[in-house]
Amino acid sequence: MLDLIEYLAMGAFLGLAAGTSPGPLLAVTISETLQHGKWEGIKVAVSPLITDLPIILAVLFVLSHLTSSDLFIGIIAFFGASYLIYSGIESMKIKKDSVELNVGKKDALKKGIIVNFGNPHPYVFWLSIGGPIIFKSLSVHVWATILFIAGFYLLLVGSKVIVALIVEKSKYFINSKYYFSIVRALGIAQIIFGLTFIKVGLDSLNLI
Repeated sequence: MLDLIEYLAMGAFLGLAAGTSPGPLLAVTISETLQHGKWEGIKVAVSPLITDLPIILAVLFVLSHLTSSDLFIGIIAFFGASYLIYSGIESMKIKKDSVELNVGKKDALKKGIIVNFGNPHPYVFWLSIGGPIIFKSLSVHVWATILFIAGFYLLLVGSKVIVALIVEKSKYFINSKYYFSIVRALGIAQIIFGLTFIKVGLDSLNLI
């Protein structure tokens, strides 16, 4: 029983750390909440529940059958970089007159899915931390694995949902200069993350 609680606590801690750390998915959660409301931000926040199952299965396959995952990580990093840089440039181009036009576009979940699939962080996490823990937990009990994963995603998604709800309280910023400064800053952040992912890809392919 103690082992099961330890795996639950371990998953919760790692989920909270991942959910509150600055990253592209958190940036998109904030951006979508500011532009379209809390429900669009929440859609981005829950996107890992859709994207991560195939990611986990792919990572477990890699860990089971391949001796090196560098090429896999490199390709994913380049895909994520291209999308984030494009998304960041679009955010930096935002103008006051375009805010109302954008409100009708309800594609936050799609954005969250694309960002998370293209974000190498989940792959790196499950390859280096989550995957090995899952293999170890399976040797303890299947419930250890279930509780670890449940604790991880409860806090990963929950922390981002809380961020969306907090940001929603600041919607009066929508018509102020602060709003445009935040959106553009988030655009810059996404570009920086994109450039970081390029470096991850180059490192993974031993090109630098």
